[in-house]
Amino acid sequence: MLNMIFAWVLVIQIFFFSFCFFFPPIHGSLQSTDTKHDKGLHLMSRISLPPSPAPEAVSPSYNPTTIFNVRSYGAIGDGVTDDTQAFKLAWDTACQTEDSEVLVPKGHTFMIQSTIFTGPCKPGVKMQIDGTLMPPDGPDSWPRNNSKRQWLVFYRINEISMQGTGVIDGRGEKWWNLPCKPRKGFTGTTQPGPCDSPVAIRFFMSSNLSVIGLKVKNSPQFHFRFDNCQNVYIESLNIKAPALSPNTDGIHIENTNNVKLYNSVISNGDDCVSIGAGCYNVEIRNITCGPSHGISIGSLGIRNSRACVSNITVKDSIIKHSDNGVRIKTWQGGSGSVSRVTFQNIHMDTVRNPILLDQYYCLTKKCPNQTSAVHISDILYSKIKGTYDVRSPPMHFACSDSMPCTNLTLSEVELLPAQGKFVSNPICWSAYGTVQTLTIPPVFCLLGGTPEMLPQNGNERC
Repeated sequence: MLNMIFAWVLVIQIFFFSFCFFFPPIHGSLQSTDTKHDKGLHLMSRISLPPSPAPEAVSPSYNPTTIFNVRSYGAIGDGVTDDTQAFKLAWDTACQTEDSEVLVPKGHTFMIQSTIFTGPCKPGVKMQIDGTLMPPDGPDSWPRNNSKRQWLVFYRINEISMQGTGVIDGRGEKWWNLPCKPRKGFTGTTQPGPCDSPVAIRFFMSSNLSVIGLKVKNSPQFHFRFDNCQNVYIESLNIKAPALSPNTDGIHIENTNNVKLYNSVISNGDDCVSIGAGCYNVEIRNITCGPSHGISIGSLGIRNSRACVSNITVKDSIIKHSDNGVRIKTWQGGSGSVSRVTFQNIHMDTVRNPILLDQYYCLTKKCPNQTSAVHISDILYSKIKGTYDVRSPPMHFACSDSMPCTNLTLSEVELLPAQGKFVSNPICWSAYGTVQTLTIPPVFCLLGGTPEMLPQNGNERC
């Protein structure tokens, strides 16, 4: 009997032990000194726990740009070696890739010959210029088979940006003795200069452009030129050349529309900004200009050509130590019109001709008189204040006899001599308009109303 009881107790103990081993408690803590047994318990516990939430789907990684470093294509960047072919190869490859970047790395100086970077390209190509770019050194080093009218050209490209922290050095010093403008010869006579000094950077027949943050200096001729372009955004440029460097316009636009130019500093030997024929919807704001020849519309109508310019705004800017401030200049004999132009909130600091409208523009001062002219109308000069160089009157409106200027408006114009107390009187000729507020100096020479007769041949219409 005793043996039977002992057997049943042993069976119960074995059953209880097996139950605890195979069905451990889910809740509460379990202490054990057996490491292997403890691992087994934790394994069973993990299996018994409810599953964790499924992980969120991971979005595919997106690389915004594919970078093409010019040094990876053979560019040396020592300032001596010709790196033109490496740049062209990098460009041609990037051009066929959407959202691509041609990288000009910092710490290197790249010498490039006259080159055309041609499109069309896939959208989103970018020139990231963090190093230094420069052309051959002067006319004698320029290859004979290369164009001497332009250095870097971007042609037929839609959606391109050019930006960076680097420098574009035009090395123009040896070209400046060969200006395109007529100049005085050794005998005192006027001699024509050759018109083959290169523009540093030209955008031609392109659209949706942005140029941001670059430093450009010492171009042989214009620093930037935009021809037949649309939707152009320019910001935070620093353009610099000596005050006596000829034809070194900072930014020239022609046959180009929808342009925004903001927050830039320009000093050079010609116009900070020049607006040629065929331009409309141009906004220029927060420009520090000078020494220079100011901000100009024109010259227009040369060689009896037709010119149309409209919807131009220049505002919130400073022009200092310059030959001109805001200027409109046309040749005799032209046709077309300049209309709807606003010059507003501009500070002049020792500017020789702060406000200049000249329809008798002529480089040699021996141009023949002609009867036709570009018609100028609807021009607003508002909040133009500061000082002028006493060598010239502060306001000069010289309009065509046959095509007078109409609807000129002056408001809050205050211009005082930079030296002395004598205030020069403004000059007006065939200029019609109104003075909305008292001006300094007073403007009494504008003609009221409209001319009795304006030519009705339609040549002035655009």
